[in-house]
Amino acid sequence: MITVFITLAHVALAIGVSAHIILTKDDVRSAIGWVGLVWLAPVLGSVLYLVLGVNRISRRAGAMRGRVPLDAEDRAQMVRAGTAQVPAVVLGADSPAELNAIARLVGTVTRQPLAPGCAIDPLLNGDEAYPAMIAAIDAATRSIGLASYIFDRGVAGQMFVEALARAVGRGVAVRVLIDGVGARYSHPPIVHELRARHVPVARFLPPAVPMPLPYLNLRNHRKLMVIDGRVGFCGGLNIRDACLLALHSPDATQDIHFRIQGPVVGQLLSAFQFDWAFATREHLTGPAWAPAGEVAGSLVARGIADGPDEDFETLVMTILGALAEARRSVRVTTPYFLPDLPLIAALRVAALRGVQVDIVLPERGNLRLVQWAADAQIAQVLSWGCRVYLTPPPFDHSKLLVVDNAWSLVGSANWDPRSLRLNFEYNLECYSAEFAARLDAIIDAKIAGSRLLPLAEIEGRSVLHRLRNGVAWLAQPYL
Repeated sequence: MITVFITLAHVALAIGVSAHIILTKDDVRSAIGWVGLVWLAPVLGSVLYLVLGVNRISRRAGAMRGRVPLDAEDRAQMVRAGTAQVPAVVLGADSPAELNAIARLVGTVTRQPLAPGCAIDPLLNGDEAYPAMIAAIDAATRSIGLASYIFDRGVAGQMFVEALARAVGRGVAVRVLIDGVGARYSHPPIVHELRARHVPVARFLPPAVPMPLPYLNLRNHRKLMVIDGRVGFCGGLNIRDACLLALHSPDATQDIHFRIQGPVVGQLLSAFQFDWAFATREHLTGPAWAPAGEVAGSLVARGIADGPDEDFETLVMTILGALAEARRSVRVTTPYFLPDLPLIAALRVAALRGVQVDIVLPERGNLRLVQWAADAQIAQVLSWGCRVYLTPPPFDHSKLLVVDNAWSLVGSANWDPRSLRLNFEYNLECYSAEFAARLDAIIDAKIAGSRLLPLAEIEGRSVLHRLRNGVAWLAQPYL
């Protein structure tokens, strides 16, 4: 009798949970995986889905913004209205006409305006970026908002702790947000030292397990700093000694960060304010947290927030739109290359249209499973005319996308499911041939020191090698 009751309870629960999965999941692979788990692991599968598979972050984010979630018809009307409009900002004379289509697309999916009058400077590695960031902190008079995925103890971390403590001592309003997983990459976490120095700090969605889990999702992977609403920093740099190449750490990591000035800094500030309120319930308002809005240059930019909330897949749609409009060249630099089928298809189609597609990846990754999975699918782009270059150590964590030497995408996101679907990221799209040329020069330097990966090398690997990589690739949606 008990067995019959448990069986009936399992079937009823599995039917209800399966219905929820079918009605709410957009990714068929995710839906199939969850449905299989629900039916093959009685009760436990359903409980795991209800705990881990339901996206509650989207609902909470929408409530904080005071928005009612869009239904399909509302979204369709919004898109039709948005794509029928001409961009509010006229792009520069050095921007090709096809970039107007990208501007319309990104404006529609992000609901953010283009910001003219900006200036953005690339900063290579922590050796250039950290001194610039510390100088900005020391120059702050009103507010400092700093968000980082990893904030480690060490030489670099201590530099920032001391600078932030000095700012607090001057009466500057300081807020530091560290991801709950990234805060645990060094022990003891630097959170304790920041609090001891009276620096307000919070952790974003701290996990229950007290250890770093590099494959845990729903992380705040953004790297943002905004000073006085006037100067911003954004890119791929965490705060850790590995990013200071002068220290010659065994895990040395190349990376690139950006110093940003102009009206778009206000968009970075809004993103930080929202993340801080999400994590702490404190809303940062008042003169100290107001954007300056000063004109600083001629570059046109826009912030692109992406995450498993109302900003879901904004980056995917941005990248797909840029690839579709490419006419001459697409240049990608990323530490992790695990694009899903739509992105792979877009790269293939661009190459077939005669666009030169260059992808720059590290020869040796820092996450073994991700490296194996990437190796398993790299032939999918090589076999259709894309070129892949492998950079030698130290590990290159840079993230760049340049299209037609005129449009650029920079920020924190990698080309993998975690960045594009599961984590919170922040990027900037930039309309400037001059800025694109600066990024192209950086990519040229990387390619000059790289080796071209031939398709024959992939096809010539042993069966065991390819089988190992293929097994890792099966976990691609979750890496």
